[in-house]
Amino acid sequence: MSIEIARAYLEKCGIADRIMEFDVSSATVDLAAEAVGVEGSRICKTLSFKLKDGTGILIQMAGDAKVDNKKFKAFFGEKAKMLSPEEVPEYTNHEIGGVCAFGVTRDDVRIYCDESMKRFETVFPACGSDNSAIELTLEEIFNYSKALEWIDVTKLPEESE
Repeated sequence: MSIEIARAYLEKCGIADRIMEFDVSSATVDLAAEAVGVEGSRICKTLSFKLKDGTGILIQMAGDAKVDNKKFKAFFGEKAKMLSPEEVPEYTNHEIGGVCAFGVTRDDVRIYCDESMKRFETVFPACGSDNSAIELTLEEIFNYSKALEWIDVTKLPEESE
């Protein structure tokens, strides 16, 4: 169901013809990287959170990035709390494994792009299913996802050591 939502949204943007669908799963960063044929860091994963007031937060980030709890709290003013598996489709219109920012219809969901993606010219977010992706430039992902701003709330593997 949710690939149709993402496809309809991307159709309005004029880029639905760029959606790639695979015969294999792309539900995780590693599987998506294998399906697309790129390193995992170029996969754009979209993590979903909920603030205490119920506001949904979607953060699009590089596949190798991890949320830095101190940075998250400094930016949002509270500790990171991920959506439960049941809440994910309610807030995003997409199931886990295909979560993306395309076709989100709730007014209380804010979308951000994380600086971790700025290492690349293009990234590959999912398109609403566990076997889809689309290649987008950083400007495209920011604009098509209706992101509010670029933020820095992650750490990369070399920063974690």
